[in-house]
Amino acid sequence: MKKQKIVILTGAGMSAESGIKTFRDAGGLWENYPVQQVASIEGYEENPRLVLDFYNARRKELLHTTPNHGHLMVAKLEEDFEVTVVTQNVDNLHERAGSSHVIHLHGELMKATSSRDPNDPACICELTPEHPDIHLGDKAADGSQLRPYIVWFGEAVPKFEDAVREAATADIFIIIGTSMQVYPAAGLISYIRPGTPVYVIDPKAVPVRSASPVHTISKGASEGMDELSKILLTR
Repeated sequence: MKKQKIVILTGAGMSAESGIKTFRDAGGLWENYPVQQVASIEGYEENPRLVLDFYNARRKELLHTTPNHGHLMVAKLEEDFEVTVVTQNVDNLHERAGSSHVIHLHGELMKATSSRDPNDPACICELTPEHPDIHLGDKAADGSQLRPYIVWFGEAVPKFEDAVREAATADIFIIIGTSMQVYPAAGLISYIRPGTPVYVIDPKAVPVRSASPVHTISKGASEGMDELSKILLTR
């Protein structure tokens, strides 16, 4: 029998239990920096060394971070369902937990790319735990300065169409740890088929507009995934 397909949209709350801080909970500050200074093309062009150093530090933090129970429970769903994770997070904790199909809407912290054309596949490269830093003078394949493979504010979200295709074929749609305030990610729910059940895991109230039935689990990612897994396996 064909497995049902689950599409899971995850945000910062998914990784919060692993100790990764979110800028939205800090008044627009990310590790004490104004977000526009370290997460916009304008900030990068104004002070590339600051931005490179900022992401070098984030990478070193990530290397000392482990997936939490919520990540592991998301990966475990693959035993019984076809699962696609669409994440707004730039960490690799879903992959490290065992999820095999992850779409990163906002880029990947452990990758670098071209400053000239960030979405050129020929210029996207993996950074390793042994060499996680990007320095001024490091060159991409096209000769431009290497930069973080991160979708900054004001930049296009190239993987969104991939996410739309997955959402449109979902049998179950799950939202974990996202405020549903950041677009285009928040608009993904509008592409699911009418009647597709939606489950929301978040300790805070999350505004979800959908013609489909919405079930809310007011818990963090780990406790919420434990509860939802039991629900899904008895449907």
